[in-house]
Amino acid sequence: MRTSRLRTVHPVLWAGWAALAAGAVLCAVGWYGVSGERYAERQLPYLASCTIPGAALIIAGAVLLAQGRGSVAAARVEELYGLLVAAGPAGTEETGRAVLAPLAVSGDLLMVPGGTLWHRADCPLVAGKAEAVPVDSKLVASGELDACPICEPAEETD
Repeated sequence: MRTSRLRTVHPVLWAGWAALAAGAVLCAVGWYGVSGERYAERQLPYLASCTIPGAALIIAGAVLLAQGRGSVAAARVEELYGLLVAAGPAGTEETGRAVLAPLAVSGDLLMVPGGTLWHRADCPLVAGKAEAVPVDSKLVASGELDACPICEPAEETD
């Protein structure tokens, strides 16, 4: 799957490198021709036939390389998305709908001192934090703390 998409992108990269090389050669030939001529009217043909087209090829090669690298990145993103979609969600029923398990189910409520939210004890935002302390029911009743939107603890505590 990956090789078929990336092979279509590689010619753009090769064309970019070829244009850069050809442009560098033309600029070198133009410089050599200009440096061997004493009068400006004899230098103009080298500028017109070698240096200007060489500079244009260098610019075109740089554009092709930038476009090719972007296409490679886009192909990789599409491949990863395809793999992700093919894998499907981890918890699916036979009907094809996803089963949404609660993120945290603990009945113990915690808060971080100085924080504005209260959490279930197994909420990933406070789990394993030594500074997390049990919630005072007076703080919850006064409305100073809001419920965590991640673990969605019960609104009322005893």
